Formats: sequence, C-alpha cells, structure tokens
Amino acid sequence: MARRVAAGLIDGCAGISLLALIAAAIPAVAHAQSAADLALCDRVAADPADPDKPKDVQGVAEVASADVATAIKHCKAVAAKSRRALYQLGRAYAAGRQWQEAVGALRQAADKGSTSAMVELGVILATGSAGPKDIAQAQQLFERAATAGNPRGAINLAILATLDGTTSNPVRTRGLLTRAAESNSAEAQYLLGLMLAGGEGGPRDDAGARGLFEKAAAQNHSGALERMGAFAAAGRGGPKDANAAKTYYEKAAALGNDDAKAALKRAQCPIMLKDKRGNLVGNLCF
Repeated sequence: MARRVAAGLIDGCAGISLLALIAAAIPAVAHAQSAADLALCDRVAADPADPDKPKDVQGVAEVASADVATAIKHCKAVAAKSRRALYQLGRAYAAGRQWQEAVGALRQAADKGSTSAMVELGVILATGSAGPKDIAQAQQLFERAATAGNPRGAINLAILATLDGTTSNPVRTRGLLTRAAESNSAEAQYLLGLMLAGGEGGPRDDAGARGLFEKAAAQNHSGALERMGAFAAAGRGGPKDANAAKTYYEKAAALGNDDAKAALKRAQCPIMLKDKRGNLVGNLCF
C-alpha cells in the first residue's frame, strides 16, 4: 500500500513538473514567434528613413504589391507591442490602398510618438489619398514631426507652405529647416538655401544660401546643383566662376534638371537679338 502511494506521489510530481516545464516554455515560444513576426514585418515594410528602425534593418522605399499581404499579417501580429510595426502596418495598408485601415494604423502610431507615421499620415491628408484633403491637419502633423527632429517633417512643411491658401509661418519653417539641414538632409539644405536666398522667414543671406546649396550639391541634389551653377555664374554669395557654373549646370542637366538645361543652352547662345522696338527675337549662338 505504501509503495502504491509513493508511486502515485512520484507519478503526480512528474506530471506537475511536466506541466511546469510546458508553462515555462509557452512564453519563450510566444516571444520567438513575436520576434519572427517583427523580423518579417521589418524585412518587407520597414521605412529606410524611419528613426525607429534598427541600423541592421535595410528597409524598402515602398512596400511591394506582392508583399502587402505578408506585411499586413506579420506587422499586425506585433503592432500592439511595437510602435515601429504599427507604423509599418500603416505603410502596408497604404500600399494596398486600404486607406481607412492605413489612416487608423498611422494615427495610432503617431499618437504613440512615431514621427514617420506623422509624416506619412500628413502626406495622405495633404494629397487627399484617403478622402478630402486636410491641409491644416497635414501642416500640424508635419510640424509635430519636425519639432521632434524628423527632417522629412520640416521638408514637407516647407513644401506645403508654397501652396496657395495655406497658412504658413516662414520664421518657424526656417527654424525647423535649419535643424533638419544639420542632419545632412540634402533636400532640407536646398529648401533652406532657397529661403535664405529669398529672404523668407529672416534676413537674406546669399553666402549662407550658397554654402547650403554646395552641401546639397555634393550629395547630387539636382536643384542644388542648378542653384550652384546660377550662383557661380553671377558671383552671388561667393566668387564668380564661369567654368564652375558650367560644371554644376552639366551635372544638374544630367540628372534631368530643366532649368540647368536651359542655362546651358543660353550659355551656347549668349547674344540677344532684338527688333527695332527692343523686343527679344532670339539668341545668336556661337
């Protein structure tokens, strides 16, 4: 009898131990699954410019149409635990043109502090991709992102300010672009250069503008290359250098910049021919 009781106790303890091992293993399995889901979410939907993205994750410029379903499945599985995955879920929905779902996911991610989600949602609202345009809300989102240090927020805010009917604060925009330009964003450097050259949001500063254009041109920004050509040709903000101007124009033209192409054409045909009334007839070429 005692032996049977002892055997029963041993069998019971073994069962309890097995249950304990199983219970201990469940969180580990769940963690491994979450890690796998996040890895797949990152692989097909991570944004290369997202500040939340780990350095070892490459990211994709756009979620491929063939990857939309995969991205939604795996990003959705970990969206509740990862702000980055929630933003990437919004990207996946947007790539699949599921606009209501995209707006919902991006808004949640933005509320959790994702500056990339603020930018993405702002673009959707500014372009009217998901319904009526809401420029005012887009501006607010871009400013929130820019204030938090996302260069794309400042860039989009500056571009949005050029639209008719928008309420812009050029002083504020110039300040945000200054911060964005310090992150070595070529687009921010170019846009800030334009503001300095035009005296928008502060005093005109040709030398400062030229320095910014030069930095952006070094990154092959076509607009900055064209502006460097113009500044070098006119001696604006620095020395006049026709040879340097031509080089800048040629690089910009090779990147498809129409203003640079026109400048090169004018350089080949510099002599203006006018009629008796002083009206320009055309340019004589060498």
